[in-house]
Amino acid sequence: MDVGFAQIDARVRDEMRGVGRFIFHAPFNELCPAAIDPLIVEVANRRYAQAYDLMCGYGIDKMVVHSGFVPMIYFDVWFKEKSIRFWQDFLSDKPDGFRIYLENVLESTPGMLCDIAAKVGDDRFRLCLDIGHVAHIVSDIPVTYWVKRMLPFLGHVHLHNNHGKRDTHNALGDGNTDIAAVIRMITESAPDATFTIESSDGRACVEWMKSNGFL
Repeated sequence: MDVGFAQIDARVRDEMRGVGRFIFHAPFNELCPAAIDPLIVEVANRRYAQAYDLMCGYGIDKMVVHSGFVPMIYFDVWFKEKSIRFWQDFLSDKPDGFRIYLENVLESTPGMLCDIAAKVGDDRFRLCLDIGHVAHIVSDIPVTYWVKRMLPFLGHVHLHNNHGKRDTHNALGDGNTDIAAVIRMITESAPDATFTIESSDGRACVEWMKSNGFL
């Protein structure tokens, strides 16, 4: 959002033409709303504020953010308390139609994110379940458990696959996770949840969606 923005902005607006639905993914590198260093919290707040303004400029009202959690750096209790305060403050001046989705990345269980969502206590604050992040070495808990645990707060889902070792963002059929079963489970139990395919192989994902009866 700083360097070369004019060129990137023009390309984004060109890509948006003719598309009906959007969700904005906020920046995430080095950002943590529950950072130990207060200056880093200030940076996170500034970047998320920039992302919100840009999102509104694109006519989008939904934004995904990473939690910022890093194992062996943050204690769960500390991280939850700091995150809850941060997101409550962030939402304090946002309109009713705005939605923000907190995404799992390095969490080994869904419990902490669910606790944050429950304590934030705002219908505008929901969770984004990233299937691929669950399915690699970060977590040994089945994706189906994550879905069940996150259901009260689940608003958005990132779909991609991998073979359990690295977060490779493979096509939906290229990995260890039964993506079709997960999609059916979510659409039956959380029918209002939306999906983004986050694979680098869009063509293979479209073919997979067709062959599995989703398109």
